Amino acid sequence: MSDDLKTPLASPAPDFGKLPRHADVVVVGSGHNALVCALLLARGGRKVVMLEQKPRVGGACVTEKPFAKAPELSVSTGAYLLGIMPPELLQTLGIDLPLRRRDPHYFLPTTDHRYLLVGSDPESLRRQYTEFFSEQDWEAHVAMNEELAQLRDDLAPAWLLPPGSIEETAERFIRPALRDVFVRLVRGTIADYLARFPFKSALVQAMYATTDAFSGLRGGWDTPGTGHNFLAHNMCRLPGSDGTWMLIEGGMGTLTQKLFDAARAAGVYIETDAEVASIDVEEGVARGVTLARGDVVRAPVVVSGADPFRTRDLVGASNLPAAYNTKIDGLRRDGTTLKVNLAFDRLPQFTCLREDKGQYGPTIHLLPMVDDPIAALRQAFDDVCLGRLAAEPTIEWYFHTPIDPSMKDSKGHHNGALFVQWVPYELTEGKTWADEEARYVKHLLSICDRFAPGTSDAVIDVFALTPPKIEQHFGITRGHIQHVDNSFAFDERAPYTLPIPGVFQCSAGTHPAGGVAGAAGHNAAKLILNS
Repeated sequence: MSDDLKTPLASPAPDFGKLPRHADVVVVGSGHNALVCALLLARGGRKVVMLEQKPRVGGACVTEKPFAKAPELSVSTGAYLLGIMPPELLQTLGIDLPLRRRDPHYFLPTTDHRYLLVGSDPESLRRQYTEFFSEQDWEAHVAMNEELAQLRDDLAPAWLLPPGSIEETAERFIRPALRDVFVRLVRGTIADYLARFPFKSALVQAMYATTDAFSGLRGGWDTPGTGHNFLAHNMCRLPGSDGTWMLIEGGMGTLTQKLFDAARAAGVYIETDAEVASIDVEEGVARGVTLARGDVVRAPVVVSGADPFRTRDLVGASNLPAAYNTKIDGLRRDGTTLKVNLAFDRLPQFTCLREDKGQYGPTIHLLPMVDDPIAALRQAFDDVCLGRLAAEPTIEWYFHTPIDPSMKDSKGHHNGALFVQWVPYELTEGKTWADEEARYVKHLLSICDRFAPGTSDAVIDVFALTPPKIEQHFGITRGHIQHVDNSFAFDERAPYTLPIPGVFQCSAGTHPAGGVAGAAGHNAAKLILNS
């Protein structure tokens, strides 16, 4: 990393009461990547103006209080865990986050007596594997995670650099013995990767695939590129994490609030309720932005933190070459994630594990309890491709309040959520989300009841975000939580530089991947400072 990204420049806080008419850089949006980019640009000596459409900063990385029946209860309504942000970036930013490790971090319950609590105690986990599944599954678990740890360490430096091709990345960063494995994983399917290891239980395979290969991606068991999504979700290197995703005390809004505070201290002018109507291009180069209310801010550099499709709309497709438009069109996918935020008056009790052994802190995997769960996964994805709501979707269920009691309200209510893969953006067969949302949420809670009877009765309020509501609430095109499927890897993703001098983008749709990484904001800032 260049020194201009490491050393903050002492600069007084600007007058935040009046929108500047001129700047060195205008940053559109205030998601975590945009905040990282603005902070590093200001520390590099640039006069930065950040404009946010919403009344608050943070994009989809926020803590909110959305429950009418529990108005004091906090929840991370969008992004909910921190995992893939590089520790080197946190050091560069000088941000000290109150991270809380989830140990155990996975809980796989069943409707009988079997379960897995995947945590830091290998002997306990081995006993569970051998008692409830098989020694063969344990050996596969160990072998796969050892290989992923090697790939994670090798690939890490590539995330804070401009991307090359998949093959170039393998040649430059991956140890020779794993280069072919890496290329096949990134280009291939999760089915092919898991088949390399001697798993015996289809349920265990489904657990790994659901949380890492399918999360935030329009793709199923046999979709090429699910391997890259799987790898990206296994890139957690946070201090003390041991490769697992962590909670931030106070929710995900703590991260963006700290970035906001640091950006303001570095001299960034930040204004909310300031919708940008256009990125202005004159004589083929960036000239600044025009706000929806009519204000104009002139600047030779504009960085968009919006998704690549909204960014193109702001620039105007007619101002861009056909080849660029073709590339961006090829990246477009509908969001397939349903996020059901929940308020509980008590924690449920699982049939397979009534004693509290830490099962309320990790990601809880609710998978189809059928003879062939992988066939059920295939059927669920097929249903979604046809615009239907799957009867047996995969569900990641979690609570944050058992790990972070600061998010409880004065009545001791718990927050939680169901993170559901997959659902359609638009329903077919004459149905709409307005007709089906309440019914489907009730159905999802009935699935929870199978594993933990009485769960539905413990729910006191619901704040559901279907893909159209994700689009509306967070301003993400087609409700795609990753902006661009992580099946697109490295230089296949949207570029940091648009083919207009002075126009850049730094959203999750660029390298390295969707999710709360911040690397895109870092990399875009570095390009600008070095240009």
